[in-house]
Parts: sequence; structure tokens; C-alpha cells
Amino acid sequence: MRHMMRNASWAILAAACAAGPALAQESATVSELVVTAQKREQNLQDVPVVVTTLPQRQLQDAGVRDIKDLQVLAPGLSVTSSTSEAQTSARIRGVGTIGDNPGLESSVGTVIDGVYRSRSSVAFGDLGELERVEILKGPQGTLFGKNTSAGVINVITKAPSFEFGADAELTFGNYGARGLSASVTGPIAGDVMAGRLYVAKRERDGFADVLVGAGPRTRTDDTDQNYYTVRGQLLIAPTDALVVKVLADLSERDEHCCVNFVTVAGPTAPLVDALAADNGVIRPPNPYARVANANRDMGSKISDRGVSAQLDWEINENVALTSITAYREWRAENGSDIDFSSADIWYRSADGSSFSQIKSLSQELRLAGATDKINWLVGFFYSDEALLARAATTFGSAYEPYFSLLLSQGTNPALVSALTGLPAGTNFPAGQGPRDSYDHSSKGWALFTNNSWKVTDAFELTLGLRYSDDEKTVESHYTNSVPAAACAAAIARPIPPAARAALCAPHSDPAFNNVVTHQKQDEGRWSGTLKGAYRFNESVMAYASYAEGFKSGGFNLDRSRLAIGVIDPNTSFPAETVTSYELGVKTNTLGYGLVANATIFHQTFEDFQLNTYTGISWLVASIPEVVSRGVDFDLMWRTPVEGLSFSGGVTYAETQFGDFTPPAGISPRLPNTRLSYAPLWSSAGTVNYEKPISDTLEFRASISAKYTSEYNTGSNLDPLKSQKPMTLVNARLVLGSIDERWSAELWSQNLTDEDYHQVVVDQPLQTGTFATFLAPPRTYGLTLRAKF
Repeated sequence: MRHMMRNASWAILAAACAAGPALAQESATVSELVVTAQKREQNLQDVPVVVTTLPQRQLQDAGVRDIKDLQVLAPGLSVTSSTSEAQTSARIRGVGTIGDNPGLESSVGTVIDGVYRSRSSVAFGDLGELERVEILKGPQGTLFGKNTSAGVINVITKAPSFEFGADAELTFGNYGARGLSASVTGPIAGDVMAGRLYVAKRERDGFADVLVGAGPRTRTDDTDQNYYTVRGQLLIAPTDALVVKVLADLSERDEHCCVNFVTVAGPTAPLVDALAADNGVIRPPNPYARVANANRDMGSKISDRGVSAQLDWEINENVALTSITAYREWRAENGSDIDFSSADIWYRSADGSSFSQIKSLSQELRLAGATDKINWLVGFFYSDEALLARAATTFGSAYEPYFSLLLSQGTNPALVSALTGLPAGTNFPAGQGPRDSYDHSSKGWALFTNNSWKVTDAFELTLGLRYSDDEKTVESHYTNSVPAAACAAAIARPIPPAARAALCAPHSDPAFNNVVTHQKQDEGRWSGTLKGAYRFNESVMAYASYAEGFKSGGFNLDRSRLAIGVIDPNTSFPAETVTSYELGVKTNTLGYGLVANATIFHQTFEDFQLNTYTGISWLVASIPEVVSRGVDFDLMWRTPVEGLSFSGGVTYAETQFGDFTPPAGISPRLPNTRLSYAPLWSSAGTVNYEKPISDTLEFRASISAKYTSEYNTGSNLDPLKSQKPMTLVNARLVLGSIDERWSAELWSQNLTDEDYHQVVVDQPLQTGTFATFLAPPRTYGLTLRAKF
């Protein structure tokens, strides 16, 4: 009873300290796969939740360093980036938050060592030494807090050990990749305090070649890598009943990301060419050559740091208390050549004038206990988040001539001046542009409970309930560094409507001349779950579940208006809610040599938050209904061949919009059509083989593959944004000592050099031109490891 009552986090810490690294390095059976999907330590096969569990060895062999690397191991999971690594989005079963708008929180929650991250981009970074990763599919609105309407990525890093150990890793690869990491763990004060320190530095040249025209950009490559990470932990156990874990981490990135590559050159391409010192747009398009145009720097700087303290107190044999207190700071600065050409049209300076910054404080308390029949848990969660966003875009020297050529069909480079009556060069002065700021605050608290009742030895009921109360406010300050004179003149003068619309884009509208708006949103919501699980025998368990979850409403942190010259003072959007039904079965052989789990799911989302880019600004719309239904299947097999094992799964998901009338700005393609990033089929599999080749040497091979059927990458579902079916393959060959003191590893990510889109976009200001943010090409290298 005493062991059963221990809080999940304390149980994991105790196991790590007692077992050391040996457990993770054994040839794992499923009986060793422990999950904390219900905030207590359970065997994977006893949990009535769809969970993909990825142990340390599998993560290492697949080359996982951040959450984007996880997608090759998990069917139904997609993680993509666009204009920088700060714009990273995660999706499960085709549902997630799209785009680069910081006003929207993530539908897929990310939790790292018990600390919730409100956006996928905030959770993107080197995860360090991993114990395991759990991917929970479907709404998890009881125990993992708000904004987990699509699922949770739960990351558990390695805890300190009371036995001394040290690791070092040295990596070299193509594209000039080089990386160094090291860690040390061991006792600090006898059996009372232990520590762990991890440091890493990684660099890589860019994947893209860049034509810079007349500059001022001089860098001719892009999408490089340059960051370092430091993670430290202290484990303090003054008594058998009390454990405190303090964690601190820091990560800094200073990179150049990300250019895109033209897939379709539209009718504006010759106009851009005419204003560039070279061919301003690659023609004919050849995106897979990875050659791009950009005359402005794409510098990207990201800082992520935080500290947390977790206290686990076993009050008595039947009751345990957990407290997790965390404070985090995240900041991202990103320059951008917004028109992605070598003509100097429109850009965001890389001088730090544009950034997003999030400071968050959170506190979670859980009290858990058990009797012979009941496992109970009650808890409290508080969060206070301050988001500051600065958006500064700048007209280049070619902005005004470009629109003159556009409106005159390439015949008159001074037409804008003729239309407005203003002297040439004063309509959109070079170096000027909109300068907006958003001061956003989000405060919330929640009370929750999760209880499992063992009605009989075979039948168990689980009831979870959560009430969340959130308050969000935003002060938006819109300014134009010059008073948008061109649009003001276009409104006052009798010019063609198409010309007026071109001259009066939101970023050049005088309605935003030094305007301050204040908005507030309060919401209180219930979420929860009811599950029933029946164990027929030691090998078969079936369950049914009902769950409700939600993602908070918020504010569109971009310019929004009702018409040209009329600002929209209300940029709010409501919460996104979901109702989910699941029916599943979990099976295993008595020795856990074979495990096969399957789940049928049906999820209905209401007020789905669609974030779409119009080519000049972000638009957020609430779609009345989105339905996701299908089947998840997972298989783990320790084959009869000694040392050979397989794990993998398949997700079939029909995730589509309901029937609705699209509001202004939303594509008419959407009703009754599959969402973007929602493939019908997604499958992943990993084959591992290990074999001693002498008394001291061992050989190991691992191949991970992910198949995804066709899907569209655009929020407007333009057919030109489609991604064809693809298969990604990662592989690793390892030769090392049996006692794991050293190893040499040959590896490759994207082994078959699959060219595929992260997202295809409408090129800003260039109607008819499309471009892609490509995923990385094939990379390969050598990693040397040593343990002491």
C-alpha cells in the first residue's frame, strides 16, 4: 500500500535514484513502460488513455533533441515551423494551432518536468537528457490544465542520481554540423542531496543558399543552427517521506531563419525582377534546389530560461502532497525579408524592434491518496502570464515603385504618386512603417479532481472534473511612423477601388494612427472525463471514455478593421471546446513480448480557432464545428529473434470542418473539407536490433520510419499548398562496449532525402506567387559517446 500511494513524481525520482541508468538501458519490455498520464505511476496497459510512450533508448536512437524530432516516432503527431523556430506548431490527429500569431495558445499542451508551456514555440528547444516522453492523444482537460483540447506532449527528463556518473558526446555531420554535450550527476551531500548538470553547444551551417541582390544583406546562407543549453537539477531528500527537486535551465539561440522557396511564380514576378539587382524571384521555380531570394537579414534570437521547484511529501502511508512552483521567461526576436525577394520592398528589421516576450509564473498543488478501492486526487493550479509583443515592419525603397508597377501593369513606376497627388517617395517613405505593441496579460486558476474507483477486481471507474477561471486583458497601441498619407489621400480622392484597396492595406491605414485600445475577457469553464475500464484477464483490458476539454479564447494580436479606415476595436475570439468519445482495447501476452492496443475515437470541436494569413495580416475566425474521428493502433513486439524488437502504430483520422458559411476573409473551400495538416493516414515504426559481437563489444541498429498520406499545408486549403504522401526515415548504427562506457554511432536523419513542405504560403504582396518553407534535407554524421 505504501508504494502504491506514492505520488507519481516521487515514485519516478525514487526509481531513478535506486535503479540508476541500468533500467533504461535494458532491452525494454512493455511491463517496464511506466506512464503518468493520470498523475500517478501506472503500467501503460492499465491506463484508459491513448498514450504513445517513448523510452530513453528509442529517443536517443531516433536522434530526438526537441519536440519537432518526436513526430517521426508518433503516428498522428505533426510539428512544423515557418518563418523562424519561434513559430512552431504541434498538432495531434490533425488538430492544432496554426500560424505565427502569439494571441493564440496551443491546442496541444506541452509539459516539461511538470511545468506547463502555453505555446508550442515556448516549448521548442534542446530537451537535454530524457527519461521518456509520453504523447497523450485527445483532450486532457482534467489533470493537464487548460488548452489541451487536442492532446499533451509530456516530457520527463533524467533526474539526479545518488551514484556518480558522467557522460560526454561529440557529434560531427554534414552541413558543417558540430555538437558537444556533457553531463555529470552524483551525490552532493551523502544520501541527502544529489545533483545533475547538463550542457550542450550545437552549430550547423544553413540548408539554403540565398541570392541577396543589392543587399544590405550579405549572408548567403540561411536556416543555420547555433545554440547552447544549460540544465541543472538538485534532488534533496532529507527524509524518506520528503523529496524536493529544483530545476533551472537556460537556452540561447542566435541563428538565421527562415527563407522560403518559390513553388509558383505568379504574374507579379516580373515586376519584382524589375526592381531587383538580380532576378528578384527564382524563375522557373525550383524549390528543391534550396536557392532563395532575400535582400534583408533573417536573424533570429531566442532566449528561454526558467526555474522550478517540486516538493513531494508523503504525509502518511495513504496521503501524499505535491507542489510545483515555476517561473519562466521566453523572448524571441526575428528579422524577416517579408516579401522574400531580392527587391527591397517590405521587411522586418533584425535589430530587436520586433519581438515576442512571455513571462509566466505558475503554481500547482496536488493531494493524492488511496484506499483498497479508491485512488483519489484533488488539486489547485494558478498561472500568471505577461506577454509583450512588438511588431515593427518597414517599407523598403522599392515599396512605392512596386505598387506603381503593380497598379499600372508594369508601365508606370510613378503611378502611386499620380493617384494620391503626393510627391514620389513620400507615399511610403523608405525606412518608415507601422509600429505596434501589444501588452497582454493572462491570469487564471483552477480546481480539479481525478478519482478511480475499483468497483470490482476487474472493473474500474475514473471520474475527473476541473473548473477553470481565466481573465485576459490586452492593451494594443497602433502607430504609423508616418501618418499613412497615401491611404488617406486614396480614401479622399476618386480612384479605382482596386487601387484604393492596394494602397490601404492594414499596415498603411490611417485608422491606426496612434490609437490605443483596451480589451478584457473573462471565462469560467468546466471540463472533465468519465472512464470505465474492464480487465477480462491479465492480457486484455477494454475501456470507454467521455471527455470534455477546451482551449481558452483570446485576442488577435494583429491589426483588424471593419473596413478601410475603420478600426475594429474588438479583436477577441471565444474559447474552443471539444467533446470526445473513445472506445479502446489494450492487449498483451503474459510475458509482454507482444502488445497491441487499439482505440476508436470521435471528437467534436466547437468554435474552432482558425488562424489564417491573408498575405498581409492575420485573421482569426471561430469555425462552428470541426469533427475528428478515426482509429489509433499501437503495436510493440519483442520478436523471437534475440535482440530484435519493433514498436509502432497507425492513426486513421477524418478531421474535417462542418457545414458553415465562411465569414469574410475565410476561404469558401473550407466547409465539409479536411483541415490543413490532417492526413487520413499516419503510421510510424521503429525496428531495433542489438547483438553482442564479443565479450566486450555490442552492435546495435535502429531504423525509424514515418508514413503520412496526402494533406494540405494551407489554412485556406489552396490546392497548390498540398503535400504529397511521404515517408521519412531515420537510421543509426552503433558499435560500443557492452558496459556502455563508449560507443561510436553512424546516423542519418531523413535518410532518403525526402523533400517535403512544412508549410506552403501565399507570398506576401505577390498575388499568385506561392512559396514553401521546406523541412530539413538529409543529414548524416558521426556521434561519439563516453560514460564515466
